[in-house]
Amino acid sequence: MKKILFAFAPLVIAAGLAFNIGDPLPIGSAMPKADLKMKDVSGKDISIQDVAKGKGVLVMFSCNTCPYVVKNQERTKAIASYALRNDIGVILLNSNEAQRGDDDGLDQMRKYAESQNFKWNYVVDQNSEMANAFGANRTPECYLFNKGLTLVYHGAIDDNPAEADNVHRQHLKEAISELAADKTITVKESRSVGCSIKRN
Repeated sequence: MKKILFAFAPLVIAAGLAFNIGDPLPIGSAMPKADLKMKDVSGKDISIQDVAKGKGVLVMFSCNTCPYVVKNQERTKAIASYALRNDIGVILLNSNEAQRGDDDGLDQMRKYAESQNFKWNYVVDQNSEMANAFGANRTPECYLFNKGLTLVYHGAIDDNPAEADNVHRQHLKEAISELAADKTITVKESRSVGCSIKRN
């Protein structure tokens, strides 16, 4: 019996590790690895705390290729611009480490950022380190932090990623407005819908 238990032990440990990687960062958590430098499409090394502004920072896990990212690109640009207007920094992280040699490499990211006229940082999350620390699993997936770099909202941009014309609530915009006005966030979490992050 002991031999059987010992034989299963590595599987149990491995399963536990796999589960922990996918655990989302709880609301109220301090930002993990805030000072980790990542390569930006500009060629500079940037950390999330470098990007934060007076009211906080919006972190979005994204990529070049996910159909949901592409379909929601206008919404992404609109919400990023709205965050900046409200003194909230913006940074997009590409964690698709398994596709670095293909469509999610730095050169491809640079071309994508230029084609979309990004006014914010778009960085390589090497080895999906930040995605693992955040428990991020989807693109797009959003994390909004206040000026103390405490998580106040996690989830989707709005309640209908498939149909822009049928959105009933803009979760992230509401959270940004409340954060900027120093109010309590009404809806702190929502369900992200998108492609899985392509970890190695």
